[in-house]
Amino acid sequence: MSGRADIVAAARGWIGTPYIHQMAAKGAGCDCLGLLRGVWREVQGPEPERPPAYTRDWSEPAGEERLWAAALRHLSPRPRGAPEAGDVLLFRMRDGSVAKHLGIATGPAAFLHAYSGHGVIESALSRPWARRVVARFAFPDPR
Repeated sequence: MSGRADIVAAARGWIGTPYIHQMAAKGAGCDCLGLLRGVWREVQGPEPERPPAYTRDWSEPAGEERLWAAALRHLSPRPRGAPEAGDVLLFRMRDGSVAKHLGIATGPAAFLHAYSGHGVIESALSRPWARRVVARFAFPDPR
């Protein structure tokens, strides 16, 4: 498996964490951004910035790609194509809406994410999910 096995291992440690909006605490609760933040802390160290409070429809009223902009500030853009283990995937859940769901690839055909009603789970990167991926990123090189 190519990619970052350390990121995948850290993310898999979050499986079963309940979905709780705006949280980032392993075992206690997280949303998709909270999962990414928690894995960052485990693998990279202190978070580079704290997100502001956000609602479930954040960025939608203004049509701003806030999550994409934040990813560009701290992660390295990767070309479109099959993800590698440890890649961060950014999803647009509906056509015409802002991209506001994140996952961490465990390989080219699966990813981990915190999903409302399910908590942190590993899902197949099936055609319906893959068509929603609008960008992929890599964590910075380990320190």
